[in-house]
Amino acid sequence: MKAIEFKSRIRDNQIEIPKNAQSELKIEELQDVRVILLIDETESTDHVKFRETAKEQFLKGYADSDSIYDIE
Repeated sequence: MKAIEFKSRIRDNQIEIPKNAQSELKIEELQDVRVILLIDETESTDHVKFRETAKEQFLKGYADSDSIYDIE
């Protein structure tokens, strides 16, 4: 299996293949391919809220007497 990597944008549910990647494809007939999309994500507000809530819930189980285990 051959891998070709490029960055693109999805427009109208279609992925544009850059010219330099097109030249590597050179497919003359129908050929099966496997496509894996890696989407750049910025941290969403929901994700930040979830992380903060999880942190708060975790620390609720922390007692002052547990401080002897802290590394300084």
